[in-house]
Amino acid sequence: MNFIFRGNELLLREEGIGFPDADDCAFMGLAADALAPVWLTPGCADHCTHVAPDAEAPAGFVFHKLRAVLADLGEHGALASRAFQVSEWVRTHRYCGVCATPMRKSEKELCFHCPACGFSAYPRVSPAMMVLIKRGEEILLARHATYATARYTALAGFVEAGENIEEAIHREVLEEVGLHVKDLRYFGSQSWPFPHSLMIAYTAEYAGGELRVQEDEIADARWLGPGDSLPDIPMVESIAGRLVRANLPPSLAARLSA
Repeated sequence: MNFIFRGNELLLREEGIGFPDADDCAFMGLAADALAPVWLTPGCADHCTHVAPDAEAPAGFVFHKLRAVLADLGEHGALASRAFQVSEWVRTHRYCGVCATPMRKSEKELCFHCPACGFSAYPRVSPAMMVLIKRGEEILLARHATYATARYTALAGFVEAGENIEEAIHREVLEEVGLHVKDLRYFGSQSWPFPHSLMIAYTAEYAGGELRVQEDEIADARWLGPGDSLPDIPMVESIAGRLVRANLPPSLAARLSA
């Protein structure tokens, strides 16, 4: 499959989920060597690239926001996520960030080497914490100020230099909602291409504090209990959606599946 990106958009057929073939790529001026293999395995059949922001889709195709169609891609979603991150790495590492020399791509690993100064550049992976706070039968959900949708979800934030995941959770929770937490429990992880994250999800128990939102980060935060209405929550294909669903009060979980 060929994954063609324009910014954060993915090229798909107008009808159904279909990807451009070699002829479609040629129509767009993309030679075979312009597409990077998604995997390093010999004869890799999956390739990716970024095109110019003003590139037009060929007849029968349209560019879709990757975030909007990720759930529709089904089994191809994880592959599209990797392809986006690989193509973005290729796009942003044409030249050495130290001395500006054109970079050379390794044949053995996903790595660019600088032939002048020896600098190496690998695809960027940014670890980010996610935590769902529980207080008795209640859970804390928040709507992020910079979130792409109006859905309510768990708290999340990037891990800073020198922090471990648990330290990042305590810091982010205190900064974003003014609370203290305890009894952190690992839930799961997921590669997430917005922009190049590794989401590492936990649950935690409320340990104290009054709810106070950091307005530039959180638009709203609320405790959700058995008698409350269920707001829009993330799609089940995301780890945020699975984390929230796994910890909903039974009455709300039953309402969700009804």
